[in-house]
Amino acid sequence: HVQLVESGGGSVQAGTSLTLSCTALGRIPGMAFMAWFRQAQGKEREGVATIQTHGGTTYYSDSVKGRFTISHDSADNAAYLWMNNLVPDDTAMYYCAASNQVVQSPNVFRVPSFRFWGQGTQVTVS
Repeated sequence: HVQLVESGGGSVQAGTSLTLSCTALGRIPGMAFMAWFRQAQGKEREGVATIQTHGGTTYYSDSVKGRFTISHDSADNAAYLWMNNLVPDDTAMYYCAASNQVVQSPNVFRVPSFRFWGQGTQVTVS
């Protein structure tokens, strides 16, 4: 049984930084992509950053490009989201996701592209 566990969320002031961590407990055979999604209250879950675990190709939504950085550490079986210059619109529950299937580039921010999900960590920016 594979579990993704997120940590690092919190309440911060606008303009500051946070780093989210996601650890996979248990091995995901053939893991190919990891991603971060977020869901603000009353809104749909949206993808913000995706990384191909072999090769390191990254994808960012327009709303976070230039401010957020996703990384993957194969040794720790973990993914990270470095968030800089946070704004109130970044307030949301942030979810880690993983896929052991190839995700074509048009689908890197689609929820159905990812089979494994964490429980989320809350980020509040004021």
